[in-house]
Amino acid sequence: MSFPTTPDDMTADWLAGALGRPPGALRGFTATPIGTGQMCDSFRLTLDWIDGAETPATVVAKCPSRDEASRHIAAVVGTYVKEVSWYRELAAGSGVAAPHCHHAEIADNAVDFILILSDLAPARQGDQLAGLGLAGLGPCIDAAAGLHALLWNDARLDALPWLARDSADVVRALFPQLYAGFRERYAARLDREALDLGAGIVDRLDAWLTRVPAARTIVHGDLRIDNILFSTDAARCWLVDWQTLGRGSGATDLAYLVGTSIADPAERAAADRPAFDRWIAALRARGIDADAQALWADYRVGALSGYFMAVFASMNVERTDRGDEMFAVMAERPARQALALGSLDLL
Repeated sequence: MSFPTTPDDMTADWLAGALGRPPGALRGFTATPIGTGQMCDSFRLTLDWIDGAETPATVVAKCPSRDEASRHIAAVVGTYVKEVSWYRELAAGSGVAAPHCHHAEIADNAVDFILILSDLAPARQGDQLAGLGLAGLGPCIDAAAGLHALLWNDARLDALPWLARDSADVVRALFPQLYAGFRERYAARLDREALDLGAGIVDRLDAWLTRVPAARTIVHGDLRIDNILFSTDAARCWLVDWQTLGRGSGATDLAYLVGTSIADPAERAAADRPAFDRWIAALRARGIDADAQALWADYRVGALSGYFMAVFASMNVERTDRGDEMFAVMAERPARQALALGSLDLL
């Protein structure tokens, strides 16, 4: 391996080269931890250019997590490979609202990697715990449609090995035991209905994993507001954290976004269909012939995905107080959504 995986390992000349500048152009840099991600470590690098150049003044470095459990699951399911491959192969020129990538490398072990990304400050990260209403989610829905339109029923879905990677066998093997641990950990935090939803998923796991969606496309896989940056006026957004990319129904991403974001069950129930209709309109504006009736069924089933991710991720990453509460909320809100939409009944 011939590249650094932490700011401490970087030299000024290496970083200058990663940014397309010659050796000696960068006097030095400082690194400050940012973000709340648990699968990766992220840093803002403040750059001191010798020639007084003002841009870029800062960039963001993404590195492997220092937590061994997070690194292990990243290797098992290919999370780091997916994010690096997204930036290397698809992001540039896609029109998808995402940071610009200056440099991307990953080692053969699928764990050691480095990303140097544009710093979108003063854009702010969404707050999963605080939540966000339908009006605030508007730009996110439009950005999601931009992603989903990129490979809608496209042959490249099966041609890109990192995207076509099938983790169904891993899920079948791990989810039942992860759910048992999740239920024990959150027994005092979640109500019985929310806890029992996981048992329903376990019972129908194969039906869920083999269900054929109305249309296939590239999906973000963890589309929640913690993974979205918002402009200061909240009129624009950028999708980040591309570690869970996969193939499936874009309606699943949308249900996940709405279900994990809106805290009040009544408000969320009133938002499900308007959010879906906005997404359909955004797809059609991009030339996609979207079958709303069939995709609505995908949306209803997709409401289970937030709960599933809460179970899977919470038991595989480093524990923190914020993380424990975030995963509880991440299960609780989608559980209410899935129960209201009758998601299990469609499996």
